[in-house]
Amino acid sequence: MARTTGSDGEKTEAALREAAVSLIARYGYEAVSMRQLAAEVGVQAAALYRYFPNKEDLLFTLMREHMEGLIGGWGAARPRSGGPVGRLAAFVDHHIRFHVARRHATHVSNMELRSLSPERLTHILRLRTTYEKELRSILREGAESGDFQVDDVGLTAMAIIQMITGVIVWFRPDERLSVEEVAKTYLSMTMRLTGARTAGEKNNVHAFA
Repeated sequence: MARTTGSDGEKTEAALREAAVSLIARYGYEAVSMRQLAAEVGVQAAALYRYFPNKEDLLFTLMREHMEGLIGGWGAARPRSGGPVGRLAAFVDHHIRFHVARRHATHVSNMELRSLSPERLTHILRLRTTYEKELRSILREGAESGDFQVDDVGLTAMAIIQMITGVIVWFRPDERLSVEEVAKTYLSMTMRLTGARTAGEKNNVHAFA
């Protein structure tokens, strides 16, 4: 059944974005029309163009805000003190929780890059690079300090991002694992992947060096 919003412009725009994420994640960008989106929200098709001049503007807005939210969320979650092991743990936890809470938006952001114009694609990829640089920086610092055993920072970062983003493919909140349990398990796998050492293990290495 179509969902009708009030006359308030902000509520209507929010409803449009929510419906667009759901429809595009389900059917794909090319298969979703502005008319279908309008029907889902309960407004006239012409009204959509007051908010988004065309369908690509809508897609770009969804992707940009997703990445800006991810970057801003990490800025708030990033530990202000401590070493690279603690920062890596915080990064993994933030990444998993953010994406699980936004499964449809993550799917759209990952699968519909091909639907953007070159200029807009470049903008989204730059935001991704900004975010992924944070992880590479953590890994590089940890490798230099001896907290991580990482031969190739770039490849390791790519492997971690793929692994922790992939949670959205299978995770369902009503199944046996909670978000907390998933984050803890994936953090353990990430630490093994990086060869992370505890403070005690580092001290033992130094003692026998």
